[in-house]
Formats: sequence, structure tokens, C-alpha cells
Amino acid sequence: MEIGNNFYNYNVDYFSRAQEQKQTQVKEENREDDTRSLEKNEPSSLEKSENKEENKSNTELSAQEKIDLAELKARDTQVRAHEAAHQSGPAASGGATFTYQKGPDGVMYAVGGEVPVRIQTGSTPQETISNLQGVIATALAPADPSPQDISIASKARVMMMKAQQEFAQEIQEKLTKQEEYTQNAKKEYETNETQSKGQDLSYA
Repeated sequence: MEIGNNFYNYNVDYFSRAQEQKQTQVKEENREDDTRSLEKNEPSSLEKSENKEENKSNTELSAQEKIDLAELKARDTQVRAHEAAHQSGPAASGGATFTYQKGPDGVMYAVGGEVPVRIQTGSTPQETISNLQGVIATALAPADPSPQDISIASKARVMMMKAQQEFAQEIQEKLTKQEEYTQNAKKEYETNETQSKGQDLSYA
């Protein structure tokens, strides 16, 4: 019995040593792999395993996660196209900034965005009108303008209407002055003509 027990214990010790040696070998291989990865500026085995856990493939996603992922991808495409349309407008004053949401696959997707728009008046009503027309075009550039886009366009239209009224008033004032000048010139001509005829009669 004692011999059998000793044999059993010996086997256990041998198995434990073999396991330790194997684990030590695996650790050394992982270290060598990590060292090689660092030299090549590549992700290490540990980082790769973390990325695998973080970035799930579609086959690992549940049915609901696949639906959510499809919606996120569609939203990302829509948001980027929307902001790109704003950026192409004449009143855009900067690049687009996005807000992101992490998908079930570990990737960040754009779910919102904005582009700064420059609203400014000009030195003349005509210049103001031109600037505000650019604001309206920029706000309504996307195929699906948001409520905020429509609100900005509405404000710009109100400002543009005031500028148009000022412009119309300026034109009216110019026309009035021109008409007054014409009438004054006509009166002066008629006065001179009358005086000229009176002088001719006195010499007769």
C-alpha cells in the first residue's frame, strides 16, 4: 500500500512539474510574441485577445444586436451625408463635429453631428440679402433638413425680409429724389424759358 501511494504521489508530482514547465513555456512564447509585436509596432497577443473580445464578429452577435448594429450603421451613413451637405453650403464656417455611440461590435458610430454656420449682415442691404441667401442654402442643403436646420433657415428668411424692405425703401427714396430733381429741373427750365421770352418781347 505504501508503495502504491508513493507511486501515486510520484505521478502527481511529475504531472505537476510537466504542467508548470508547459505553462512556463507558453508564457515565454507569449513574451517573445509580445516583444516581436512591439518591435514591429503591432498589437501584442494580449491586445489581440482584448480586441477580439471587444470587436465581436457578426457571427457572435445576437439577433437583437445585429438589428441594433444595422440601425447604427445606417444612422452613421445618414449623419455623415447630412453634415457633408451642410459643409458644401456657402455659409459653412468650419468642419463637422460628431457625437458617437459604441455599437455591439465595439466600433464607434456617428449618431449626431453639427456644422457651424456663419450668419452675418453686410454693409449694405444687398450684401445682407446675399449673405442670408447663403445661410438658407446651407441650412437646407441636406435632403432631410432637421427641425434645427429649418429653424435657422426661417430666422434667416425673417432677417432677409427686413433687409429687402430696407433695400426697397432705399430704392424708393432714390426714385423720389430723382423725381424731385426732375421736377425741379423742369421748373427751372420753364422759368428760364419764360424769362427768355419776356426779354425778347421788351426788345421788340
